[in-house]
Amino acid sequence: RATGMSMLNRVGGVRRFAATLRPALGAVAVRQKHSLPDLTYDYGALEPHINAEIMQLHHSKHHATYVNNLNVAEEKYKEAVVKGDVTSQIALQSALKFNGGGHINHTIFWTNLSPNGGGEPQGELMEAIKRDFGTFEKFKERMSAATVAVQGSGWGWLGFEKDSGRLRIAACANQDPLQGTTGLIPLLGIDVWEHAYYLQYKNVRPDYVKAIWNVVNWENVSDRFQTAKK
Repeated sequence: RATGMSMLNRVGGVRRFAATLRPALGAVAVRQKHSLPDLTYDYGALEPHINAEIMQLHHSKHHATYVNNLNVAEEKYKEAVVKGDVTSQIALQSALKFNGGGHINHTIFWTNLSPNGGGEPQGELMEAIKRDFGTFEKFKERMSAATVAVQGSGWGWLGFEKDSGRLRIAACANQDPLQGTTGLIPLLGIDVWEHAYYLQYKNVRPDYVKAIWNVVNWENVSDRFQTAKK
């Protein structure tokens, strides 16, 4: 049976432990929720390659849904952690991955596009493309083929492999984020979920992928490449 002194020691220990948790829990409580990023161009600015109706639905509806669902999933996960409910934490992993990946992927995607895009990259990015793929045209062919070949819904990616310092082409299913799935740092992503093109290109995915090269923001991709190398 515990003595009065040992009981006081235990209580004191619990209080000290609780005190160490307060800053962390407080930080979680005040964390800003994820928000839908603004576009730097109008919905119709990418026409005729991607029409305004697609862009509006894609950004204001589909991406917004990922953001909203991610915030809900994170709130539920936080509650489960506080309660020590491991079962709920495990059950929420798929929602966090899907909606978190959707938010990450689309946030990159919008910046990868520009009404002043297209053409070819310059400088070190172009040199790296030629080194790793032979020519820019061969790179486009390989990435287009990998993207068109995605089964169902997903993404085609140009990524940077940190260990080797080389560029890689990869495909991810659903909304799986490139870095979290493969370890590659994302530079350029092409969304091939049907909501990204069906209203304009119907089921002809290759035509959509061919058209999107006309609005690729190579300046943004180059900036991402420089950051990834650091």
